[in-house]
Order: sequence, then C-alpha cells, then structure tokens
Amino acid sequence: MSGPDPSAWRTWVDDACDQVAAAGRWRAPRSFDARGNVGLLRTAPTEPPRQVVSFASNDYLGLTTHPAVVAGARDALDRWGAGAGASRLVTGSRPVHHELEAALADWKDTEAAVVTSTGFAANLSVLSVFAAGGAVVHSDELNHASIIDGCRLARADVRIYPHADLAALDAALAAVDGRSIVVTDTVFSMDGDACDLDGTVEVAGRHGALLVLDEAHAVLGPELVDARGVDVLRVGTLSKTLGSLGGFVAGTQRFVDLLVNRARPYIFTTAPTPADVGAALAALGVLRSAEGAELTARLAGLVARVAGAIGGSDHPSPILPVVIGGEAEAVAASAALADRGLWVPAIRPPTVAPGTSRLRITLSATHTDEQVARLLDGLAGMMPVTNRVRGVDSAA
Repeated sequence: MSGPDPSAWRTWVDDACDQVAAAGRWRAPRSFDARGNVGLLRTAPTEPPRQVVSFASNDYLGLTTHPAVVAGARDALDRWGAGAGASRLVTGSRPVHHELEAALADWKDTEAAVVTSTGFAANLSVLSVFAAGGAVVHSDELNHASIIDGCRLARADVRIYPHADLAALDAALAAVDGRSIVVTDTVFSMDGDACDLDGTVEVAGRHGALLVLDEAHAVLGPELVDARGVDVLRVGTLSKTLGSLGGFVAGTQRFVDLLVNRARPYIFTTAPTPADVGAALAALGVLRSAEGAELTARLAGLVARVAGAIGGSDHPSPILPVVIGGEAEAVAASAALADRGLWVPAIRPPTVAPGTSRLRITLSATHTDEQVARLLDGLAGMMPVTNRVRGVDSAA
C-alpha cells in the first residue's frame, strides 16, 4: 500500500493561492520607507520606489515620531532591554507596565486597566473570558474582526444586530433570560461612523447587559462620560492614537482581575516590549497635555475640511471612506492617486462587503495644509464617485 502523497500539501497551498488570485484579491505588503507621512513607497518588487504622502496610517496624532514618545521608547530600551522575557505572570512584567496601566485607568476613569500585546489580543481576551459560561453576545454587524474572532474563541452564542440599530438590539436583549453582553466599536474602522454611545448605554442598562466598547479609533470621540450604573469594559489600542504597539482593557478592578487570571492571550503571550510600553506612556502624557489638545483640534479641523470638500459634514472620525463599488475600480483609483504621489489604499472584500470597495482616507494632525490640498485636488480629478462618502452622505 502506498503512503501519503508527499506533494499533497504543496498542491493544496498552490490551489488555495490560485483561488485568491483568480478572485482578484491577491495581496502583498508594500515597502514604505518613511518617518511620518512622507516616504518612499514601492508598489511592486520590480518597480522603483516613489515618494508619496501617506493617507493610510492610523497614527492619528502623529505621535509615532513625537520626540517625547521616541525618547520614552529609548529610555525604556536602555533600562530594560529589547524584550520583556516572558509572559507577565511568569517574569515579563516591568515597572513601566504597571505605570502605564495606572495611567490608562486614570485616563479612562476606571478602577484598573491591563495591557495586552495588541488591540486584537485585548478583544480576544475580553470575549473569550466574559462570553463563556452561557452568556449571549449581541454584536454590531460591522464590528472589527478581533471581536468576531473573540466570540469564536469563546464558542459563544452570538446574535448579530443590524448596524447601529438600537431598536433591534433592544428587542434581541429582551428575548434573553440570562446574562447578555453588548459589544460594539465606538468608531467603525471601515466606515468611520460612530455608534450612538448614549443610546447604547441606555439599552444595555435597561437589560442589565455587560457593555464592551472597542474605542480603538475614537480619537475624536465619542467619549463615555456617564456609564449610569452599567458594567463597562473599555478596550483600546496603543497603536493608533498613542502611536506605539499594544492593547488594553480598562474597567472595574474585579473584572480586570478575572482577565489576568483567565484570558489566554494575556497569560500565554510574552509581555509587550519595554520600548512599546515606554512609548505609549509618553504618548499618553502628550495626549493629555495642552499640546495634545492642540493636535486633536488640528485633526478635527482637517477632518471637517476634507469631509466638507468631498460631500459630507460633521464626520466623527479621521477615517473617510470613498465608496467606489467594484474591486478593480477601487484598486485602479488607488493606483491613480499613487501616480500623483498620494497613497490612499483600496479596501475590498473580504474586509468590506462585496460591492462596497472603497478608498479609505485616514488623516493625521501632522498632515500639512498643502498635503491635504494635494489630496483634494487628486480626488477631484478622478471621478464623480468621490462625493460618495460612507457615513456622511446618504447617497453612499
């Protein structure tokens, strides 16, 4: 009897790759040699790099290159070295981890906070712990992939409610006798729109649900001011507003204690590096200073300028999607902008639904007025579709 075919796995991988390519969805990371918004982008290995202004980063306040943030990373690197050594419960915790957690809890006005290796791991931790044991999860249909995967890890009973439909959420919660969790992004990463935070708190409170808020993109709000007695866990990242790498969960002390003792992504992952944590701690200091208020106001002004120019107003976030529709058309639009020295990535399925491929513009407080003018000129010269801004224009 012959044994297994030694080429079976290679055949399977080749077929899987061919399926992705045949669907027109083949992807590869691009090399972007930059410090900040301007740098050399290589769109293909065989092509020479071109200088572009990036409108692709989630570094909303430009803190990745802020001198205080860089110094915070360097000081931590010099004191503790490059790595944390192991998971926090084994040997990985350094004083800077505890300092950052205390600062995050103070920022979010909670009793405690715990830092994780990534924002993705933060959502995996929360949902794998709290969605276990028979809880029912009520999740907005446009929530981030980390929320979806956290529910899968918990093997939870998940009820998806239509995007931002609080009436549907209210009805779904009313149909559950036991414990419920409501989980939602506060700002949605592909549309850039915001949830009705006050309404969500009110609905969750009416049914005694635990509310999990993913605030990763909420650099301009909405901000939770009064939880009105609702148990809330606030999930965030260190990699967007704070310009570093990592995630965190902030909430009541006992809830955070349970995460530390049961969350597998926390227990079994090496702690975030001292440099990342030192950078985040310094960035939080900048954010909560007068300079941080100025950067946030600058960003809000740029958002209003771009949203107003391409068909919307009162947009709540620095994420401005221009919905084009077809995948090939979105990719071509992105390439056309790159030819003009503007990097605006095309987002397509499976990240977004079929028929909603788009350009995803992200703004930073460190974009100059001239760079934003170039962006608007580039968009205006492309096609009428550039006035279809998801979340700020009903025509989208």
